Amino acid sequence: MLDPGRDAPARDSLAQEAKGMIESGGTLKHENDWGLRKMAYEINRRNEADYRWFRFEAPTELLEQLDHNLKIADGVLRFRVFKVDPEAPVMVPPAVAAPAPGRDRERAGSPSAAAVASDDDATSE
Repeated sequence: MLDPGRDAPARDSLAQEAKGMIESGGTLKHENDWGLRKMAYEINRRNEADYRWFRFEAPTELLEQLDHNLKIADGVLRFRVFKVDPEAPVMVPPAVAAPAPGRDRERAGSPSAAAVASDDDATSE
């Protein structure tokens, strides 16, 4: 998760550095740029982050080096490295739900709500 306060080329550079490290000592299987997404909670006063995802195979030494470099890199809000079953399917980015402005007002005056109310009135007679 990269800091969205940095410009796009700086974030791309951070991702390319991590990718280069992975490719230098391991095998990159898949990468995905999930883009800017809202986080569940704030990190360093940020409520969104630029999500980058890499699936790779690497020896322990490379994992330790990658862990060290990502910990000290400016612009990295959070990262996780975890072991995955090689047969597990590749992750697809979760859909980003757009907030519906005025959703409560629309729901109160929607034709479907009125139709349900009139159907209830008809059945109670």
